[in-house]
Amino acid sequence: MNMIERDYYTDRSVLLDPYDWFEEMRAKGPVCRMANRDLVLVTGFAEAVELLNNASDWSNAISVSGPLLPLPFEPAGSDITDLIEAHRPEIPLSDLLVAKDGTPHVHSRALISALFTPSRLKANQEYVTQLADRMVRCVVDNRGCELISEIASPFVTFVVSDILGVPEVDRDEFRRIIDLAPPPGNMEAAPPPGKEAEWAANPPTIEGTSPLEFMASYFYRYISERRASPLQDDVLSEFAHASYPDGNQPDIAELIRLSTFLFGAGQDTSAKLIGNAMRYLVDVPGLQDQLRADRSLIPAFIEEVLRLEGSTKVVKRLAKRALRVGDMEIAPGTKVVIAISAANRDPRRWEDPAEFRLNRPGIKQHLAFGRGAHTCAGAPLARYEVRIVFEKFLEHTRSIALCEDRHGTAGNRILDFEPTYSMRGLANLFVKFEPA
Repeated sequence: MNMIERDYYTDRSVLLDPYDWFEEMRAKGPVCRMANRDLVLVTGFAEAVELLNNASDWSNAISVSGPLLPLPFEPAGSDITDLIEAHRPEIPLSDLLVAKDGTPHVHSRALISALFTPSRLKANQEYVTQLADRMVRCVVDNRGCELISEIASPFVTFVVSDILGVPEVDRDEFRRIIDLAPPPGNMEAAPPPGKEAEWAANPPTIEGTSPLEFMASYFYRYISERRASPLQDDVLSEFAHASYPDGNQPDIAELIRLSTFLFGAGQDTSAKLIGNAMRYLVDVPGLQDQLRADRSLIPAFIEEVLRLEGSTKVVKRLAKRALRVGDMEIAPGTKVVIAISAANRDPRRWEDPAEFRLNRPGIKQHLAFGRGAHTCAGAPLARYEVRIVFEKFLEHTRSIALCEDRHGTAGNRILDFEPTYSMRGLANLFVKFEPA
């Protein structure tokens, strides 16, 4: 089977390393149809930016459930906006923030505006810095660790817990549930080509309850308690007392959905970014010495990793109206997969796109956090917490290396990525340290 005929959603080799597949698809054009699916794929940077910025013609209703589930209605007419909204309750998870459109999205987004402001991040900077210092010192003293489970996942979980105001006594239980759940876009949840109509989404269950449902029971208690109390200095208290821009107060169910989604999304992508960035820090010749000598370069390092190996591989949209993307005519009801990982390596936009370049010109124009109305609200937090943890790694070490018995040599790495079609993250990364 040639590369193009491989199925993006079920071929393990493509899920583990999608970049060759994306390049083969790019050769068909920056906008093309997948060979085995009734889906349109966008690999071009300019085309992706145009689409992401156009919230009026595209719906996010399938952003969480994905494009493989059949629509619960038959698209008809030149504008299916009303059909989408009429059937939204039948689209799984379409009530989450990233799946909302129009005014409901604007209102929900306004509720979380206080979460990632510079003042909010500054307020918890001491906690994040002390946490990073303590965790990094511990693994450096041990001269090694498995980075994902010992640093990346617990660190970002504790950071978002602190910002949201999750009590310390509950944080370990939240971590346990998150660690047990399969990653988003798990290949085992994807139907074979041609079997989409026979397949129904089955969210992962933990002890009989989905991870979101488990966390929702906790957030219901937190928000109810805060609504019954005067305003406190944490985000959940602000949620509990917040109002929409029109002055109406959201119901508790909406606040719970927002809180659980922010908690889940706020830890997974940042944890993956820490693992992906550590791999480049170790394997790009001279990079860690350069950053250790000048830590002001760490933000530029993170941005280039976000471009080359961001945590999100693809996002999904549903065409509301007939329109043109690139050279392709798109009909209402068309499902489009925007390959963020491919757009960020588009040679029409980036010179030598597969090469790591510190201080690459225009680097912050990458699409790792999206673009337009649905730009990732947690981008400031991700940049902030990942910067701090790498500052501590460079401060406390003389050198960092991957364990060759686990991952091979620099020229012949053996790396185990999670086989998901949504995310790009390492299943594990064994690292050894020489203390400073």
